[in-house]
Amino acid sequence: MTWTNYHSHSYFCDGKFPPEEHIKEAIKQGLIAYGVSTHCPVPFPSTWNMKMDEVPQYVKEVREAQEKYKDQIQVYLGMEVDYIPDVVGCSSDFIRAAKLDYTVGSIHYVDQFDDGKHWEIDGPHNIFLAGLEQIFNNNPQAAVERYFELTRKMVEEDCPDVVGHLDKIKMQSEDGVLFNEQQQWYKKAIEATLETIASANVIVEVNTRGIYKKATTTPYPSPWVLEKMLDMQIPISLNADSHVPNEITKEFAPTAQLLEEIGFKQIHILYNGEWQPVAFDRNGLKP
Repeated sequence: MTWTNYHSHSYFCDGKFPPEEHIKEAIKQGLIAYGVSTHCPVPFPSTWNMKMDEVPQYVKEVREAQEKYKDQIQVYLGMEVDYIPDVVGCSSDFIRAAKLDYTVGSIHYVDQFDDGKHWEIDGPHNIFLAGLEQIFNNNPQAAVERYFELTRKMVEEDCPDVVGHLDKIKMQSEDGVLFNEQQQWYKKAIEATLETIASANVIVEVNTRGIYKKATTTPYPSPWVLEKMLDMQIPISLNADSHVPNEITKEFAPTAQLLEEIGFKQIHILYNGEWQPVAFDRNGLKP
């Protein structure tokens, strides 16, 4: 079995271990490539983003590991970059200065409270409910549509290499009580977002973290969204969004089986310095 994983977090953000420990585990599991994608800094207090003054050390540690293990695995330096209009994105000066190998672009923050604090949509549910009430007047449709609007804006104006956990906001749906994926407005928001992504020909990750953390029963994006993506020929990658080494390929086999059943024949990997499609099955890649 061989895989790759390009969405991983280390002790520079909300992970628990040095990047090197993740890389060692990747070698142990037989991965052919591994990317470290620590949460990028943001210019306001955050418990899970890397601090700006830690960026040079982060770059140094990953580049040193890249060289140290080059005969055993290809290591890539990335960041998961928050997109917040006029605040941070993939074209931010500090992102460009880091000379990353790739970026994963994600929406974690949607608008602001009256006091200026940015609203986290994937944190504790009570914080989600507070923002839903105070920013969107308890209108889940408005909040979710804004989330996907920001995703489209990111792809149009500050496009990453990979779109991270496309529909992660579904984790806050209260099993369909607050909002439901089968509602027409939700489907319309997804479809509009996929059209924007298809036009940009950007890769969308299939992220397994929601499953193994029991936040969802399906990956991000949901199977019905993946079916639409296949029809639209949107390229995909398979990522774990790992925060500790033993998560780096969690739920890959059943998720790959799902992708097979939907009809996907290839996933995209960063290998030999470029993103390229490779065949796969439930047992791994076939490079």
